Amino acid sequence: MRVPIRSLRRAVAMSRSGHTNNWAVLVCTSRFWFNYRHIANTLSMYRTVKRLGIPDSNIILMLSDDVACNPRNRLPATVYNNAARHLDLYGENVEVDYRGYEVTAENVIRLLTGRHDPAVPRSKRLLTDDRSNIFVYMTGHGGDGFLKFQDAEEIGSHDIADAFGQMWEKKRYHEIFFMIDTCQAASMYEQIYTPNVLAAASATVGQNSYSHHHDSELGVAVIDRFTYYNLETLERLKPNDQSSMEDLFRTYRRDLIASTPGILRDHYPRGTKQALVTDFFGGVQNVELTLSGYPSRKKSRTVETNVSNSG
Repeated sequence: MRVPIRSLRRAVAMSRSGHTNNWAVLVCTSRFWFNYRHIANTLSMYRTVKRLGIPDSNIILMLSDDVACNPRNRLPATVYNNAARHLDLYGENVEVDYRGYEVTAENVIRLLTGRHDPAVPRSKRLLTDDRSNIFVYMTGHGGDGFLKFQDAEEIGSHDIADAFGQMWEKKRYHEIFFMIDTCQAASMYEQIYTPNVLAAASATVGQNSYSHHHDSELGVAVIDRFTYYNLETLERLKPNDQSSMEDLFRTYRRDLIASTPGILRDHYPRGTKQALVTDFFGGVQNVELTLSGYPSRKKSRTVETNVSNSG
């Protein structure tokens, strides 16, 4: 892609976050039919980040994947996040990287820190660097300081904090946005101590996180409130949107979410007014800046830069 050199100032402004690539780690820690909404939460975020520009090669999706083809599913090979069934989240190309019993606390920590067995393929690795913006989304059942994995084990707030700490030491990220939808979700970011980490949680300590609505034919809730109202905002955005993270946080209403959302800004010096939503939910593309318009018969000098899809 070529743009005239006169666009250089605008291009630099677009890439003010300083990152050159985007990644997403999307983790559903639940399994079983009655946790349908957690699978739908995760697939909804998966669809959103893909639509806004993050390619599958930069998305790590961890999912039990036992809902679409569950014998109880009256609509086989589908997953919906709305009782009206406007959109089949499972109908398009879905690449699940960690499936079923591969979704463990240990594998999440290994993924984040890069401490894999040599046999683990590249498609299951988070191949980030110190210019990577990472969106980490987690949903499931949790409590004060822990998140359950498939009713078999837990990951604690200290585990998440230490994983982010190792990532910072190893220069595995530029900025992280950590979003978690579970009961007492804010307790999961309380131990974070590393810089350039922004976090949002569905409920503060002592509060539950609630589902939004259910599908009477399926007999289960299809999405959680916090994820639902985030999606209401995110679905209106396009890859070049200039909405800030502060704009997103201002849409959080306790009367709709039915709990008090938590925001961690303490370790994010850039500020939520300067950070764009698409700095985390969007992708980055390479743009070639030229000294002349395109096309041109004359040979032009070029300058390589990186521009976020957010501009």
